[in-house]
Amino acid sequence: MTDPKSHAQQLEFFEIPSPCIGVCESGPRGFCKGCFRSRDERLYWLKVDDATKRKIISACVRRKKAVLARKRKAQVEQGEVGEQQYPLFDSPPEII
Repeated sequence: MTDPKSHAQQLEFFEIPSPCIGVCESGPRGFCKGCFRSRDERLYWLKVDDATKRKIISACVRRKKAVLARKRKAQVEQGEVGEQQYPLFDSPPEII
């Protein structure tokens, strides 16, 4: 029999690209407004392993969703919500 752990691991053939989109400006909480990475995450990106890069990217996704949810909530509270079109591959932010 084969080891079940070996099936769970995936071979990485390609380098994990940086999530940078070229909008390099820190927000009020210290995260980049473009990619939502912290200063240290940006600074050490080329030095960390692939597992850490995946964790950073998932953290960036969570941070982006939180920012979008806060913006949406603020719009709802101010009555500025109208017809809004969302990107094709992103789900609309949840209202908390």
